Amino acid sequence: MNNTAVVVGAGIGGLATAIGLHRIGWNVTVIERSPTPEDAGAGISLAANGLRALDELGIGHAVRAASRNQYTGGTRTPDGTWLTHMNGTALEDAVGTPIVGIPRATLHRLLREHLPTDTLHIGTEAGPVEQTDPTTVRVTHGTTTLNADLVVAADGINSRLRNQLFPTHPHPTYSGSTVLRAITDHPIDLHTDFELTWGHGVEFGHIAFLDGRAEWHAVLDLPARTRFTDPLTELRRRFGTWHDPIPALLDATHPDAVLHHDINELPTPLPTYTVGRIALLGDAAHAMTPHLGQGACQALEDAVTLAAALATEPTIPAALTRYDTERRPRTQAVARAARQAGRMGQQLSHPLAVALRNTAMRLTPSHAATRMILRHHAWVPPRLD
Repeated sequence: MNNTAVVVGAGIGGLATAIGLHRIGWNVTVIERSPTPEDAGAGISLAANGLRALDELGIGHAVRAASRNQYTGGTRTPDGTWLTHMNGTALEDAVGTPIVGIPRATLHRLLREHLPTDTLHIGTEAGPVEQTDPTTVRVTHGTTTLNADLVVAADGINSRLRNQLFPTHPHPTYSGSTVLRAITDHPIDLHTDFELTWGHGVEFGHIAFLDGRAEWHAVLDLPARTRFTDPLTELRRRFGTWHDPIPALLDATHPDAVLHHDINELPTPLPTYTVGRIALLGDAAHAMTPHLGQGACQALEDAVTLAAALATEPTIPAALTRYDTERRPRTQAVARAARQAGRMGQQLSHPLAVALRNTAMRLTPSHAATRMILRHHAWVPPRLD
């Protein structure tokens, strides 16, 4: 074989990996079991590390052109009191790019457009992966059998390939929070690019888009699998008295647009991200809570790091060893930090603890907050050319 890879999963990480492998001259097939090519989701913020990965993949300019820069906003209490103010300009000065907001569907479309048309196969599920010999991995989907030099498991938090490779590893667990989110039907008058509002065990936030619409999300501490007969009415009951523009965001949303998902994570770290010639990537390797906004960014880092290792190391096993060595410590550290951010932020519910947190946030200098953000954003990708 001649540098042939199969990527299982066409989410952000899987598509980015396919682009990276294609850029270094590999033949790539992407298998996606969903019958539709778009990820279920509303909007996403991309920090400097994710954007730099996209730059290295040759897609950064297109993503920036479709995104809205996040310069203004911050964190508030339900009555509108500001706890922190976002200084997007200072962050841009520090890392060379602002955070941006983009609809997930737009990001997925741009990723797909940067792949050859015959690369992506949707509506077909990958069967078990077989390591037929030290240099060949076999994957079936439908009636098709593919032999490859490498298989990349990018099949999400409930990864079937991860379960095949690590059958005794603890499964993903419920974080204690559930999220409802949607994109408004029409443009809405917003005075900030990005906001979070923290109550007691609850969060409401928004991301403004380039076309004037906005994504909003509501995170609630509830038992797993809690669902509402009329989600939008329930959210109006819970958030209707919160500060503007929260009621307006809900009023600008069609009831059928509301998505509801429990937030699960992989709290027990995997011992390795590679087994033989199979590499795990993104949520399949290190599913984390969204409290740092780093899930997609870490998957993009994975994709570029894997492609760079395969382009420069003398053998595929050496490249996979390098990928695991570079990615496992960073992603697992970010996952721990995201979990802690949730516990000290949205999930905090005791009145005294909330009051202490809010006071600490108001007293934290903006430059100190920027330094904390830079721990995760200031990542420099390896070169692919």
